[in-house]
Amino acid sequence: MDRVLQSPRIGRRLKIAVIDTGVNATHPHICAPIRGVLFDPEETDHSTEDLLGHGTAVTAAIQEKAPEAEYFILRLFGNSLRTTADRLIRALQWTIENGMDVVNLSLGSANLHHRSALEALVNRAVEARVLVVAARYAGPNPALPGILGGVVSVNVDWTLPRDQYRMSDDDGALVFYASGLPRPLPGVPVNRNLSGISFAVANMTGFVARACEDVEERSLDSIRRALTVRAVYDRAVIEG
Repeated sequence: MDRVLQSPRIGRRLKIAVIDTGVNATHPHICAPIRGVLFDPEETDHSTEDLLGHGTAVTAAIQEKAPEAEYFILRLFGNSLRTTADRLIRALQWTIENGMDVVNLSLGSANLHHRSALEALVNRAVEARVLVVAARYAGPNPALPGILGGVVSVNVDWTLPRDQYRMSDDDGALVFYASGLPRPLPGVPVNRNLSGISFAVANMTGFVARACEDVEERSLDSIRRALTVRAVYDRAVIEG
């Protein structure tokens, strides 16, 4: 299976959680309502301000495709892209307990020792109809929870434009591929901007949000079917 999609949906009435480095709310690409979330009782810094720009760019990429959703910002990282598995687990727990519709997790853990704990959380998310969109790799290594069957698993395809994605059966696992580029910044060359699998996940989260409008009863299976159906339909239109 290897198909391409373009979609007009805009993410109406969805609650999207972005687990990343926070957000700069005044950035011109941030166009939808955002709420900062304090998810870790051990956290002493209660700010969700983005110190690195990564979370802002990720959020902007999703909002470009789903501008009518409401966004919940969980700052997992501070002044570096390093954190602990415990904080990641607490963040995911918060999204399940607070009924998020879609969760964007552009970064994952390559430490497979945490598989059982994260697999249990992902299973809870599936039961609660919380759609977790996660990176399949952290650098060259498989990443958790992105390699688990209960998530929308995403890899990067540099040949795709930002308004398309493709799907592939990779050794029995359904994997989604999207562009690794964020929204362009005026006056900034593409090769000087942020890029990578984080933005493939963000772009795919936008497509997932749009697909949510195609189903009456939202679940991981129904969203996968909706994405597949729309891919088949749109490719037929393009090729016809």
